[in-house]
Amino acid sequence: MPRKNVLAILSGVVAVVLAALAVWQDGQSLAILGSSAAAVGAFAWGVRVPPRRTALVLMSMAAGSAALFVRFDSFWGLFVAGLVFIWAAFGLLPFMDGTWRLKAGFVAAVFAGSIVVLWPTVDGSLPLANAPAPTSTGFVGTLARAGRAVASHLHCPAYIKDRVSFGIAPGLDLSGGLRLVYTVEVEDAIRDKRDHFADEMRQELATTLGLHSGDARVTRDELSKLDAKVHVAEPEAAIIRLKFRDVGDKSKLDERFTKKFLGELAESQGPADDEVTFKIRADVESQIRERAVAQAKDTVSRRVDELGLREAAVTTRDEDIIVEVPGNNEQSFRDIKETIRRTARLEFKMVDDAGSTAVFGQAALKADDLPEGEGIAQYSEVAPDGLDSSGHRKSATAWSARMSCQPPKYVSESLNDCLARFKAWTKTLSVPDDHTIGFEGVTEPVDGTEPLQFKQVGWRTLYLYTRSELTGDYITDASTGQDQQNFGAYYVALSFSPAGADRFEEVTGANVNRRFAIILDDIVDSAPVIKQKIGGGHATISMGAGDPEKQLHDARQLELVLRSGALPAQLSPSSEVTIGPSLGRDSIAEAAKGGLLGATAVLLFMTLYYRKSGVVADIAVIFNLLLQLAVLATFSATMTLPGIAGLALTIGMSVDANVLINERIREELRGGKSVRAAVEAGYTRAWPSIIDGHMTIFISGLILLQYGSGPVKGVAVTLIVGILCSLFTGVFCTRLVFDWWVRGAKVKRLSVGAEF
Repeated sequence: MPRKNVLAILSGVVAVVLAALAVWQDGQSLAILGSSAAAVGAFAWGVRVPPRRTALVLMSMAAGSAALFVRFDSFWGLFVAGLVFIWAAFGLLPFMDGTWRLKAGFVAAVFAGSIVVLWPTVDGSLPLANAPAPTSTGFVGTLARAGRAVASHLHCPAYIKDRVSFGIAPGLDLSGGLRLVYTVEVEDAIRDKRDHFADEMRQELATTLGLHSGDARVTRDELSKLDAKVHVAEPEAAIIRLKFRDVGDKSKLDERFTKKFLGELAESQGPADDEVTFKIRADVESQIRERAVAQAKDTVSRRVDELGLREAAVTTRDEDIIVEVPGNNEQSFRDIKETIRRTARLEFKMVDDAGSTAVFGQAALKADDLPEGEGIAQYSEVAPDGLDSSGHRKSATAWSARMSCQPPKYVSESLNDCLARFKAWTKTLSVPDDHTIGFEGVTEPVDGTEPLQFKQVGWRTLYLYTRSELTGDYITDASTGQDQQNFGAYYVALSFSPAGADRFEEVTGANVNRRFAIILDDIVDSAPVIKQKIGGGHATISMGAGDPEKQLHDARQLELVLRSGALPAQLSPSSEVTIGPSLGRDSIAEAAKGGLLGATAVLLFMTLYYRKSGVVADIAVIFNLLLQLAVLATFSATMTLPGIAGLALTIGMSVDANVLINERIREELRGGKSVRAAVEAGYTRAWPSIIDGHMTIFISGLILLQYGSGPVKGVAVTLIVGILCSLFTGVFCTRLVFDWWVRGAKVKRLSVGAEF
């Protein structure tokens, strides 16, 4: 070879090695320099060696792109550029044809990519390098100790580990942890859908009866007039009943009205002559249930992701949400449970201070109606009540009931228990359908605190309109802030979508000098007075007063759940199981022992029976296992005992293709065909049997994945991935080796068994 070609080759090789070392040591400047040098070296090499020009140009482009990707810290761009470089580098091989080199380069690139993808998992997530030294003796113990020794030295570079955000996480049965099962209260979702239909019906009825015009939302005054003509009641979760004051108004429900609702509602006359009943259809109700569970799973998954719990798994079973979190940190478990269960249902409702007299005033609520010893008292206050006809602010007397915690008969009562008692009592009061009772915390200053702090001591009622003027569905962002003008109190700032901002501006403009309740999870967070129309689409939720650290904790939790979205329905805990890590260690030891014994037996049989062809099959099986783990890592899969069993099973299945191929080749050789013709015919004739067997298992895996429970799904996923990888390694990769034997090495005799 001419000296100038040798220099070009050496410059390219040195540049590539320099770039690789730079990435290994996480040195950006050195990596850019090395990649740029590799690009120049490969290009120079291509100029000097015309027969390999295409491959060298690709290598030059890949190396140059790698330098740019390193400069802009694009890891996956660098990853792809590296794989292209490896693929193109096989075009420089001095043997076989271009098609074979192209295929071989692709296999090498897949192998290198699998190593990079799986490296962070092996380095940190799986208990290999940091596991205690195996104490067992014999062959298994020797292999385990050897694996531990190798793993302890194969530490992943920080550059790769910091940028690969996925990996295989050990499941609960391997590492121990917390398993939570929640039941989605789908009836809440059905009631929400019913309420949505009821609001739409009020809008349409007001238009149909001539009380409202235009596309704007019906006002509260128009709703009052509508109620004088037709009362919209919601007696059950899926039922809406219209009761007309004048039976003649029933005839005004024209085709346009019914057409809008009869797609999802069923209409029936009665039960009285002046009533019409609408019921959510059974199929629609089923869809609501399924959607509620799917949305709940989505929301819980987002909250788990926001907490940084990449290794946690969230699955569903009927109406249950199953959350599995490996680990053993009790405080972390408590935070997880609190965050997951919080509904984060945000609503904005108007306060009817003037109307509170009808329920909590002295004429409606007498002293005898207040139970003794329950800590309930009656209060009145002067509250804003909108504007008069001249635009002046007016006020009204607002009445409410309050309950204090820990009366003598309820020593050490919690705030939640107090609220439950309070709600039970308010259910005995007569409240119209268009109103509801809200509950707000009552606080008192704590003596001797500096700065002054407050403590919640009970609850009070607020008389609210039932209709939500705005909901959390319009929220696009939430962030935690601190009010320096209010003793450093924390709050959560909300941003609304354009439609929400317009609605917020419309509501605040129509209700100046009235109180606007901000309700989170059925608790009134605050009820500020609307001073003027508020534009811009922003609002805040205060964290009240008290311990600043608790305020900050609550604010961050609220920010998290609002950003991830509200649950469509409440979650009720069904079961909670904590698995100790000792069980996981025992499981790992037994699973590793069984897997090693099974894999060793299969690989050893292939080597003894098929000789060199068996060695090729064994290498393909090991590559198949590596590829499976890499694919599972990209999905952030959780490895469980059933998953390990699936891996062990796919080892046996992956050699099936090679057994078929080797046996077909042996048959062709017995028939007197040449080595090259026998290989060609062996792969061609074995392919239908291979694809039939693999498709059968693939379909079985899909069925198990669709209808199986959690552990069965783990086996199904592993089987499906293993089948696809087996086709690639068992057919595509081994064919490259056989082609090299018969066309490159030009062997006269194939090593496929004892008689050959």
